[in-house]
Amino acid sequence: MKKIGAVPLSDKRCRFVVWAPAARELSIVLCGNSEQIVPMRARCGFHLAETLAPVGTRYFFRMPDGRDLPDPASRFQPEGVHGPSEVIDTDYFRWTDTRFVGRALSEMVIYELHVGAFTKEGTFQAAAARLDDLADLGITAVELMPVGQFPGSRNWGYDGVFPFAAQNSYGGPSGLQEFVNEAHTRGISVILDVVYNHFGPEGNYAGAFGPYFTDRYRTPWGPAINFDGADSGPVRTLFVQNALYWLEEFHIDALRLDAVHGIFDFSAHHFLAELKEQVQTLAHRSGRRLYLIAESDLNDARLLHQAREGGYALDAQWSDDFHHALHTLLTHETSGYYADFGCLEDLCVVIGDGWRYSGQYSRFRRRRHGNSPAGIAPSRFVVFNQNHDQVGNRAQGERLLQLTDLDSARLAAGVTLLSPFVPLLFMGEEYGETHPFLYFTSHGDKALADAVRDGRRKEFAGFGWQGEIPDPQDEMTFKRSILNYAGRKAEPHCSLWNLYHELIALRKKFAMAGAKPKVRCDDSSQTLTLEYHEAPSPLAVAFHFGNQPARVPLLLESGSYSVILNSSESTSADAASEVSANSGENSFLFGRRSFVVFKSKGG
Repeated sequence: MKKIGAVPLSDKRCRFVVWAPAARELSIVLCGNSEQIVPMRARCGFHLAETLAPVGTRYFFRMPDGRDLPDPASRFQPEGVHGPSEVIDTDYFRWTDTRFVGRALSEMVIYELHVGAFTKEGTFQAAAARLDDLADLGITAVELMPVGQFPGSRNWGYDGVFPFAAQNSYGGPSGLQEFVNEAHTRGISVILDVVYNHFGPEGNYAGAFGPYFTDRYRTPWGPAINFDGADSGPVRTLFVQNALYWLEEFHIDALRLDAVHGIFDFSAHHFLAELKEQVQTLAHRSGRRLYLIAESDLNDARLLHQAREGGYALDAQWSDDFHHALHTLLTHETSGYYADFGCLEDLCVVIGDGWRYSGQYSRFRRRRHGNSPAGIAPSRFVVFNQNHDQVGNRAQGERLLQLTDLDSARLAAGVTLLSPFVPLLFMGEEYGETHPFLYFTSHGDKALADAVRDGRRKEFAGFGWQGEIPDPQDEMTFKRSILNYAGRKAEPHCSLWNLYHELIALRKKFAMAGAKPKVRCDDSSQTLTLEYHEAPSPLAVAFHFGNQPARVPLLLESGSYSVILNSSESTSADAASEVSANSGENSFLFGRRSFVVFKSKGG
């Protein structure tokens, strides 16, 4: 079928296609010195027209009730969510990345960033200027939080209402293309976070055109998208086209699918399975590596299982259990969903399997949770010790270093980057950013802004966090969240950056990604070990979570080992460069909350 939206043709003409079964008739209002009205023809719920409208033309759709509304599939909203849409031509951009086919998923070290808070300028161009720093660190993939047009200039992006339109205040469509091109020239893949479970409330005009939403289900964020009800076919097509739009016309390498547990589809052919099929077709046609990565709190292996196994064949998914298991060990927080975690065995199971809950009873949910991820490769799980949710959805937006200490931050880095999974870093984590990452908005609707404030207070009640919750609408809340990037050059931030750099290099050198390590843990000594026997040179990592330096047995296979990295800076830690392990008879003196990387001398 034809592409939905405004598609430029030759001779400065443009084809407009909008799905609007709720409207008997529609017209295009071409803005300018003299407003022009172009009637559209209706066909099977779609309204179509071809007319003279060169690139740069701004337009509305005039509804039967006389309202002028922007295009639900708008490619650009230069005046914000309430203003006119604009005709653009993505083919104007001249790409120089034709040889880049994308990183393999197992090669990715992902860096999640918010375009607005990553730099003081808050633009794609300013973010691109820091790509060299990320490449020097060893980052191989950058994940952008959602960039679909949202109200105002300050928002996490999950209140977007125009899924095809790159945010105007970030630099719009051309700015995003330039960012991706610059990343690819440095060998960095780009992952885009997309929201297919709801639209934000302000500027959400799609419902006036037709049944884009359903009241059969409801998400925590608003009405659910109509993926399986009456007239859901064109809605599914819209979102499939959206995914292909980013992948084809912006050269995006992977999509992170936000909260897929909020995508409700009980049809025989789930939307996610359909989406994967279409993306796979594009990957084969283009010769590029293209991925779909799900965020889900369901612990449901069907997301990753192949279609022949009854699954949706998505390429990877986030493992929140990894974060929760690690976070509780380091902070001892037990409220909210952290009630399901708290012992070393939890982390041991996650590293061995991919997630902790595979059908066991969850105290937080008060029911059984999850199913078995057995047989799924470690390289299909994305893990993290911090991300935008786990930092920003705290009342004060504290990062891990503010909740614990430098030893704990080093230990968290080691567990994350030396795991067999695909690691994700949250912007600033690599040097111990001191600024919080808070929840911020710039809604123009006062009643909506008040509702958001009240909602945040209620959301945090179950965690028992103290202190006044920063006002999301206050511009200072946003400004406090911008990285203090210059601070990375001072100590201890510089040393922490160096550790991250070394860990990423070790990860690559010893081919840890996707390997299946032998996992052991001892609760009495608070020690967990990973043994990578399949590495080019056999490698072992021992993590000590104790709050005091301790001499503990080495839980390694018998043999001789050399120490290649010790995270502890404590003078009480063992400084030995060589150790022997003999069925646990030999021991090692660990610093508090530290880890040691051992290389087998027999390898």
